[in-house]
Amino acid sequence: MWNIPNLLTLLRIALIPVFVLVFYLHAPWARPVAAAIFTIAAVTDWLDGHLARRWEQTSPLGAFLDPVADKLMVAVALVFLVQVDPRPLLALAAAVIIGREITVSALREWMAEIGARSHVAVSWTGKVKTAAQMVAIILLILRGPLFGVPIYGLGMVLLYVAAALTLWSMFLYLRAAWPSLSSSHHPGQGRR
Repeated sequence: MWNIPNLLTLLRIALIPVFVLVFYLHAPWARPVAAAIFTIAAVTDWLDGHLARRWEQTSPLGAFLDPVADKLMVAVALVFLVQVDPRPLLALAAAVIIGREITVSALREWMAEIGARSHVAVSWTGKVKTAAQMVAIILLILRGPLFGVPIYGLGMVLLYVAAALTLWSMFLYLRAAWPSLSSSHHPGQGRR
């Protein structure tokens, strides 16, 4: 249970309060350090899954914690970015991304409950969305410009791309799950 992939996931969760503290500091180094913390979290997101598969160290704890850690860090960062810059398009993109994560997590949980979890496995669209989203958030945290490049504007564009891919990947998940969702013959159907 306490293998390196799981420890990397726990590190990602432990970085959240550190990210929060650094993000709100008024020091000139705070934004680059907050972006570095988020970057470490993003790299461990990829690394823990890669190592768990390569070393055959997958576990129920890791399968549970990994998506929780990812969603917590992204949601916290997006909420803070909207708080600092409350423009409607940034808030809309953040709401779409966070709303999709909640919807797809609930869908995966329900599909697992009925034994059809493989129908809503991670797709390449979800992976591209995650990459665009992570880079966008890092650029938005840095705020810029960096070496004359308007990285905040670039971050906004990437966030809109991530939001569009978010909606598309959610549509793909819902389409894959629709036969199960629309059926009247599944366990637990009378719960709600």
